[in-house]
Amino acid sequence: MSEASTPIRVVVVDDHPVFRLGMGALLASLDGVEVVGDAEDAAAAHELIAAQQPDVVLMDLHLGEDSGIEATRAVARTHPDVAVLVITMQEDDESVVASIRAGASGYLLKGASPDEVERAVRAVANGEMILGPKVAARAMATVTSGRTAVRVPFPELTDREREVLDLVARGFDNTTISRRLVLSPKTVRNHVANVLNKIGASDRSAAIVAAREGGLGID
Repeated sequence: MSEASTPIRVVVVDDHPVFRLGMGALLASLDGVEVVGDAEDAAAAHELIAAQQPDVVLMDLHLGEDSGIEATRAVARTHPDVAVLVITMQEDDESVVASIRAGASGYLLKGASPDEVERAVRAVANGEMILGPKVAARAMATVTSGRTAVRVPFPELTDREREVLDLVARGFDNTTISRRLVLSPKTVRNHVANVLNKIGASDRSAAIVAAREGGLGID
């Protein structure tokens, strides 16, 4: 890609407006980079990506009630030529593995320097895979210690949905789950319905079986 003639088109997806504005300003200051829009949730992101066809999407993992991992998976499925660069506060192995499995081309922490952000954006736009220094150090520690990467159960679910599924697998009804998680019964019902749809379970019993096979609902 020639930076002079064809700028890298970037979309920023994050539910914090101050971060979106700051990241947009940083990216706009870089030679050969054009910010073509920003979005605060998954629905707005999908609409914007479809309209703008960017080269790179900077994706937070927590988009309010939406999951950045699920949003990343949707982008990878519907726009395979668009590179997703995750930029988040989460530095745990589970989040890194789930993001890469969902189709992300890179993973940065929000504490990354401007130079690191620029390097990562240019790398993923060029078809490369990149991890931020801290994330790469953790990955290397995993490799050198002989530990295997952590498998995230049901990465298609949001953190909250996975928490609800775990409690369903433990045999709790919706009323009990709503009390334990301090959520309204309606919200719990919605979460359960979304979980069944995402994991392809026909009913609650099937979801319990799938959850336990995946390691949830057991101590």
